[in-house]
Amino acid sequence: MWVYQLSHYNLHFAGGFQENIFCQQTERKPATTGSVKTGMTMTEKILARASDKPEVTPGDNVWVNVDVLMTHDIGGPASFGVFKEQFGQKAKANPDYKGVCHVALAQEGHCRPGEVLLGTDSHTCTAGAFGQFATGIGTTGAGFVLGTGKLLLKVPPTLRFVMDGEMPSYLLAKDLILQISTVIYTLWLISVSWMSHIIGEISVAGATYKTMEFVGTTVECLSMEERMTLCNMVVEADGKNGVIPADKTT
Repeated sequence: MWVYQLSHYNLHFAGGFQENIFCQQTERKPATTGSVKTGMTMTEKILARASDKPEVTPGDNVWVNVDVLMTHDIGGPASFGVFKEQFGQKAKANPDYKGVCHVALAQEGHCRPGEVLLGTDSHTCTAGAFGQFATGIGTTGAGFVLGTGKLLLKVPPTLRFVMDGEMPSYLLAKDLILQISTVIYTLWLISVSWMSHIIGEISVAGATYKTMEFVGTTVECLSMEERMTLCNMVVEADGKNGVIPADKTT
C-alpha cells in the first residue's frame, strides 16, 4: 500500500521542481456570505470544508481538496501510469509504503476526523469509522489526485441509522450491518431499532451513491474495530461512504 499525505510531500515535474505544489495549506477564513440557512449532515460539512464552501447540498458537484490518497499493489501501477501520462514522465511523488491498506491507514495515523481520504479500493469507506469522508475511486481519479491534490465529487444524500440500546453479547458489529429491526424511512433519513436487516432491508442497491451515517448509544459503545466493520460493509449496499461521528473512542 502506498499512502500519499497530500499536504506534506513534494512533487518533481518534467521541466522543473515545484515544492509543495498543491499542499501549502492556506488559512481557511470564516465564510463571509452570512450564516448557513439550512442544516448540513456530517458528510456535507466535511465536503463543504474540503471545497472551501460555506454550504453544500446533495447533488452538488464540488472540487474537493484531498487530504490523503491511498493506493495498493493492484491499483498503484495504473494510478502511477495516469499520473506520469498526464503530468510528465519525470513526475514523482514520495509515498509512505506500508502493509495491508485499510488496517495500515488506521495504525499509521492516516485516518483523522473531518478529513477527506480517497483510495483505489472499494472498501476505503472503512476509514469513515474515524469521522472522516472516505471512499473508493478509480485509477484515473487517483492519478489526477496525485498531480493536483483535488477531485470533483458529487455530494451524496445521507441515510442516517440511529441504533439505541444494549447490544446482546452474542451479536457482533457484522450482525449490526447485516441484521438490525424496524426501519423507518423519512426522506433520506432512517431510524433503526433492533433485529432487522440493514442491508437485507434496504437491499444491496439500497444505498446507491448515498452516505450511510451510524449514530446512537449502541454505536457509541462500539470499539474502533467494530466501527470499522460497520463502515467497511457500506459498499455492500452500494453506498458512497460510511461515517460515524468522532468521540472519545476515536
